[in-house]
Amino acid sequence: MKLILKYLKNYKLILMLNIVSVFGFALVELGIPTIIAKVIDDGIANNDIEYIKRMGVIIVAISIVGVMGTILLGYCSSKISNSIARDIRNDIFKKSQEFSHSEYDKFGISSMITRTSNDVFQLLQFINTLLRMALLTPVMATVSLIMIIRTSLRLSVVLAIVVPFIVLGVVVIAKIAHPMSEKQQKKLDELNRISRENLTGIRVIRAFGNNDHEKQRFEEINNDYTSISKKLYKLMAISQPMFFLLINVAILGIFWISSKMINLGTLQVGQLVAFIEYLFHAMFSIMLFSMVFIMYPKAQVSADRIQEILDEDPIIKNPKKGVKDTEIKGMIEFNNVTFTYPHGEVPVLNDISFTAKKGETVAFIGSTGSGKSTLINLIPRFYDVTEGSIKIDGVDVQEYDLKALRKKIGFIPQKALLFTGSIATNIKFGKRDADKGQIEHSAKVAQAYDFIKRKPKKFDEPISEGGSNMSGGQKQRLAIARALVRRTEIYIFDDSFSALDFKTDANLRKKLKEETKESVVLIVAQRIGSIIDADKIIVLNEGEIVGIGTHKELLKSCGIYHEIASSQLTEEELA
Repeated sequence: MKLILKYLKNYKLILMLNIVSVFGFALVELGIPTIIAKVIDDGIANNDIEYIKRMGVIIVAISIVGVMGTILLGYCSSKISNSIARDIRNDIFKKSQEFSHSEYDKFGISSMITRTSNDVFQLLQFINTLLRMALLTPVMATVSLIMIIRTSLRLSVVLAIVVPFIVLGVVVIAKIAHPMSEKQQKKLDELNRISRENLTGIRVIRAFGNNDHEKQRFEEINNDYTSISKKLYKLMAISQPMFFLLINVAILGIFWISSKMINLGTLQVGQLVAFIEYLFHAMFSIMLFSMVFIMYPKAQVSADRIQEILDEDPIIKNPKKGVKDTEIKGMIEFNNVTFTYPHGEVPVLNDISFTAKKGETVAFIGSTGSGKSTLINLIPRFYDVTEGSIKIDGVDVQEYDLKALRKKIGFIPQKALLFTGSIATNIKFGKRDADKGQIEHSAKVAQAYDFIKRKPKKFDEPISEGGSNMSGGQKQRLAIARALVRRTEIYIFDDSFSALDFKTDANLRKKLKEETKESVVLIVAQRIGSIIDADKIIVLNEGEIVGIGTHKELLKSCGIYHEIASSQLTEEELA
């Protein structure tokens, strides 16, 4: 396989050592039967004790060399296979970091995890087997066959009859196993997807009392996976007894023919013993080599799935000589932007144009599905526009170096996500070299300082996976602190105040106003109260701008905004 060969080239020296250990091991394994044959025919037959002793010492010496060869072979094959598996995992992870949201949507998170873990493990097993057997067994088989023919040409006819049956069995099993392996890996993807959905959505499942339904859903896919796995392993299990049966039949045939040859004096007992040893090594080598071919279909499926990830060409590409800095600071321009999701048919955004300047707070509001979150996801280039352009500081976002572009932005997503670690490490995720003062300052602005100080370990308080030991409001405030610690030119709040009470929301907006005087602030919100003081409010409806202005201006000029405001504010507040 091309994928394995590509990574195998990085370990040429240890691979050569692996090959040397293979030849050393083969020499020992096939040398001992030859010496034993001489001991029987020349030593025991002539009652030559000294000769037997000398040969015994040689056998012991060869056995020691054989043990060392076996250890070296095991070390080399394990070292190479585990190193290649590590390299593949690293490359998959690096590649996944280049992916845009479109690629993640295409492959799916559960499939990405399966490809990084299970598929790589399948390759690890195959490479280990390949290096231990695929190099050893051809050498063993070839030398054994030569020794068999040299020992007795007549007896070797038995082998010539049996080997074609083994080869035929290997080909048939490999052809049947390939589609089954492909199906098995796809079922594993589904199994991981359902497991992930259940673990992340356990509270919703319990709240709606759908435990039994989810158990049934998991059981169905689990049974499908088990069923295809059983068929595959049964196929593998049948092969080994079949091969041993053929070996035993061959040995019986040899005993029958050799008994007549010994009676006629055309074959010695020692030669027969050596022949049986050679035959066993030849047949067993062929059997082990066939196991590599039986494993191959499953490894090929895994390799193809990994290669698919590595070959994927990301839609969002980082320019080779991307812009890293600009003279103008704090300016966003949307020029007739239209956007359609990849593989989508209907545009989500139509002809969007507006500007946002340094010191301004621009808010976006509209009904669910109006395109608010999609619009702001275009700014850090999570997706690229279909038509039109987006400029930051006078430069098209597609001309920026991606790292430099995103360094300009403090992004607070719709769903506040925290990482396993401490409160401090989560805030420092926004700026790795942030000092204690910067961390505390951003926490104070984000209205998180008070609840952090009440924690037993303060900023060192551990955060569970996904922030499950924090409330929704606490997670949002920590996510805001994480963005604020960067002190960037642009801040994007994607409905980031939804879990906050009105008092905290008001205090936060007041502090933000002071903190972001030299920045552009973009806010997506559902609550009028969160954006009422914005310098500019953009009203979206079905992907189009239907109103731009301040709160008071829109109450008079935009019917949709007035409807939203009427549902949230009192008549006095509307006046």
